[in-house]
Amino acid sequence: MSSIATLSRLAAAVLMGLSLVACTSNSTKGGSVGVDREQLLLISPQEMTKGASIAYNDVLEQASDKRKLNRDPVMLSRVKRIANDIIPQTAVFRSDAPSWDWQVNVLESDQLNAWCMPGGKIAFYSGLIKKLNLTDDEIAAIMGHEIAHALREHGRERASQQVVSSVGLSVLGAVTGIQGPSMDLASLALDVTVSLPNSRTHEVEADRMGVELAARAGYNPYAAINVWKKMAQQKSSGQPPELLSTHPSHSSRIADLKRYAKIVEPLFLQAVKR
Repeated sequence: MSSIATLSRLAAAVLMGLSLVACTSNSTKGGSVGVDREQLLLISPQEMTKGASIAYNDVLEQASDKRKLNRDPVMLSRVKRIANDIIPQTAVFRSDAPSWDWQVNVLESDQLNAWCMPGGKIAFYSGLIKKLNLTDDEIAAIMGHEIAHALREHGRERASQQVVSSVGLSVLGAVTGIQGPSMDLASLALDVTVSLPNSRTHEVEADRMGVELAARAGYNPYAAINVWKKMAQQKSSGQPPELLSTHPSHSSRIADLKRYAKIVEPLFLQAVKR
């Protein structure tokens, strides 16, 4: 049997074995937007949360050393207030989430970025708020989206995919002896065919859950549409075709957000009456 045939059989057996033992649903409930699917989760949530905590503290320490941590107390207070409105709403998706060790900080940076690490470690970049001139509703839309990534354990899922990728590449190297750039090409192929579709799935899930979280907290879910219209205007160099991007195109994203904002609109109207 040729080395390539051996590689194919061995890699397929290893990857299938990992997938069979690790495909599972996390403890996320569907909410009103109905997000539910099986996920490849090889790494324990405790390991992910511990790793995220260490990474988050490193980010904060570096930002503090450069005097780029929470430079604007008014902006920090605003972001924390919105986060504190949304965090209790996470219970609709995960009963354990409100009791996570949530942290919220603002990093001084021109980047249009925000994120939430596993376990509820949130960072907003000042440039995102300033350049897009975000309203509270728009900050809530982004906040809900980033929190949704943590609720759905997308970071844990991506890390698990990397474990599978590493195993597959190790098998390739062991059977063929290929090293260096050829291994990089194998990794790229795996990313394009496996990781890339899942990443787009993550974004859609976070969009849909995000508008529900914002709506339940009393923020207008349609603000998410405004956010992506503003983002589209910032794309001076254009966006790659959707099939070659880890994110949905702006047009398809906005269309999906319109649909799901309408679904959760009654939750928003109910929240503002309270």
